Amino acid sequence: MAEMTPERARLVELTEKSRTSLASLSSMLGRNPSYLQQFVRKGSPRKLEEADRRRLAEFFGVDEVELGADPEFRPSRESGDFVAVPRLALDASAGPGAFSAEEISFDAFRFSRRWLREMGLEGADLTAIRVEGDSMEPTLRSGDEIFVDRHKRAGEGIHVVRIGDALHVKQVQASAPGRITLISANDAYAPIELARDEVEVIGRVVWKGGRI
Repeated sequence: MAEMTPERARLVELTEKSRTSLASLSSMLGRNPSYLQQFVRKGSPRKLEEADRRRLAEFFGVDEVELGADPEFRPSRESGDFVAVPRLALDASAGPGAFSAEEISFDAFRFSRRWLREMGLEGADLTAIRVEGDSMEPTLRSGDEIFVDRHKRAGEGIHVVRIGDALHVKQVQASAPGRITLISANDAYAPIELARDEVEVIGRVVWKGGRI
């Protein structure tokens, strides 16, 4: 058995207080049911990944430091500090579609709150995803990083949508009642019309960045 570090002990305590289980929390993270049990009992992984720790802290309503975050790198509430935007190991396809694996952050961009405020993105629930494919060219090119605001799922605009197990970046437009049309910027791709309940809108694309 691995050494019971303070963050592992705190996780066990919070789990018991919330009347849940390590297995159910692992499933909430999109992980194998034994993921957190192995973290607590065997010390594998040695530290929780940033996205996992953040999600657990939000679930329990505690500071991430209690679950092992380094206080020196924790975003503060003061103006001028930096906010982490998680990058997902998902390719939101702007072409044929890409399989949506576990939505677990593998990295993060860090932006100042001032920059986000200037871009009109303060308070947004942002996730960064890389575009693959050419269906949204020239608006979005393959390899572009896009910021998706999960707070903005209604209305028209460019959105990341899930159809089955595939993510797509498309212009979303309402059509007939109960129907939705997905439009590509590239004329080589025909519009796709689907029933509204066949499409899950993940969020609106609110920023893009890419190599020149």
